[in-house]
Amino acid sequence: MTFISSCKYVMELEMPVKEISKPKPLEHNENGNGSSKLLIELPLGEAAEGFELEKAICSHGLFMLAPNHWDPISRSFSRPFRLTSPPLTVTVGISQPPTSSSSTLYLRVYGASSLSPLHRHSLLNQVSRMLRLSESEENKVREFRSIVEALHGEEEATEYLRSFSGRVFRSPTLFEDMVKCILLCNCQFSRTLSMAKALCELQFEIQHQISSSKAAEDDFIPKTPAGKESKRKLRVSKVSIRLESKLTESKVDNSVSDLQLSQELHDFVGMGSFPSPEELAKLDESFLAKRCNLGYRASRILKLAQGVVQGNIQLTQLEEDCKETSLSSYDKLSQRLRQIDGFGPFTCANVLMCMGFYHVIPADSETIRHLKQVHSKSCTVQTVGRDVELIYAKYAPFQFLAYWAEMWHFYGQRFGKLSELPVSDYKLITASNMKHKKIATRKRSKTSAEE
Repeated sequence: MTFISSCKYVMELEMPVKEISKPKPLEHNENGNGSSKLLIELPLGEAAEGFELEKAICSHGLFMLAPNHWDPISRSFSRPFRLTSPPLTVTVGISQPPTSSSSTLYLRVYGASSLSPLHRHSLLNQVSRMLRLSESEENKVREFRSIVEALHGEEEATEYLRSFSGRVFRSPTLFEDMVKCILLCNCQFSRTLSMAKALCELQFEIQHQISSSKAAEDDFIPKTPAGKESKRKLRVSKVSIRLESKLTESKVDNSVSDLQLSQELHDFVGMGSFPSPEELAKLDESFLAKRCNLGYRASRILKLAQGVVQGNIQLTQLEEDCKETSLSSYDKLSQRLRQIDGFGPFTCANVLMCMGFYHVIPADSETIRHLKQVHSKSCTVQTVGRDVELIYAKYAPFQFLAYWAEMWHFYGQRFGKLSELPVSDYKLITASNMKHKKIATRKRSKTSAEE
């Protein structure tokens, strides 16, 4: 069980959840007008034992993709969340109290003094999905740890398996996961980063144009000529400069927390939330491809969004059908996903991993490199699937978790602790850099690899 069971879990958690609206604003602007901020305490329940926010978030390259923002200094996470019933977008910061026995997460909702019960429920559902806080995911974490303990005991060489949280970061929604899995195909990770960022910037532009012109959403079909793109970006950059100046002035105020500074730094660049199916479905394909540098992916993302809007792709039903993560349900879901344009074996396996299936390893050129470098196993595109099955079979049904713990461990050996990397260094995580013993992450270099 994944998202649907997660929804149930959050509903069970909802009774003890506390909302605290600060009577005094924690931040002031130059005019003395304070911005409101709502604090929601989210009990971790059974997941509290051994849960570390840093490990739960910084466990997959998806955490590096916009609009996600991890602050390595305050060890906090922030991003916009799109709440439902009625639609509302809020920026939320997530942190964990710095105590070894902490059993609560703090959700700071910026620009809001309160949330309706439906909005609060929507937020908790999405956070629960993103961090895999469902009862079924917790059971999988414990089962995986038991298998590792039974196979390896206290072996020093496999310490990375024991220290791996067993939780792999994913997006708040299945749609965002599906789009980002498309972005991971056949390109350098640096391009995946830029495409995700461009989509969020596009969402900001869509929202801004609708707001400024007061046009109906159905009438907005941007076909921006290339010559006007630079002008629009210039306008955004001027806004960024003004906000950056404001931010610099606010740093003298000791009452502003690291999390708040992180949130402001994330917001001033004119980045919106991740676009919804409705926003993408009405876009012109050539415009989308050019604006976000998506190439052939524009057509696939557009068809995915249109399929969701038209009801041909039922996301809720897909997640309902994965409540039972069995081999038979995997096969059925895989067949349904394969019917979506552009969803080949690698993309399908990645999406199903995000949905909670861990017995299939999404294999690509990076898997081939890893097996050769770590296991001294030469393989090809044709044989890599069979090879990973043999190497990680003893961890069934959690082969992916063992593979990914190993992969993530070796990334850390090459680039340093990934949760401590500055955002500017994310683009250095490439297969070509993995060939070197240690990467000076501050050094700028041109790299090439397939994600």
